[in-house]
Amino acid sequence: MYTATLTNTDTPPVSIDFLNGQPVINGEPFDWDLVKLNDRTFHILHDNKSFTAEVVEFNTADKTVTLKLNGHIHFVQLKDRFDLLLEKMGMSSVASSKVNELKAPMPGLIVGISVQPGDEIHKGDSLLILEAMKMENLLKAPGDGTVKNIRVNKGDRVEKGQVLVEFA
Repeated sequence: MYTATLTNTDTPPVSIDFLNGQPVINGEPFDWDLVKLNDRTFHILHDNKSFTAEVVEFNTADKTVTLKLNGHIHFVQLKDRFDLLLEKMGMSSVASSKVNELKAPMPGLIVGISVQPGDEIHKGDSLLILEAMKMENLLKAPGDGTVKNIRVNKGDRVEKGQVLVEFA
């Protein structure tokens, strides 16, 4: 079982499990037709609606996934049963880990900056707006901290993996 949280929205966490190869979301069977188009792209039919899903990035160390669903970018944080057990026991390594920097999840153009050096930030706070693929993507704080340095300016073009904000 996994818990998935969309980190770029205010959507509550979603519980995902699989029974006989079919997903069960929040305890309810999820009826879908899934076709793998290539290693990273899938076509999904659900409730007579068509979706194209592309795995843009999958970071196994951070247990994060960047998905492009019908052209919209979504950032997903995954927690497996061990993460959930540690969290329940109050020993969550995610909660205690210090955030050092925010990197660009994809190439794009910085069109907005919401913070300045010295600002105290909390997980989920808006930091930057990155325009990529003609879409504006709100980049949020991955954890609590203090903004140490902003390494980009409004109007800068950035590459995937480039450090955008450093935290103290």
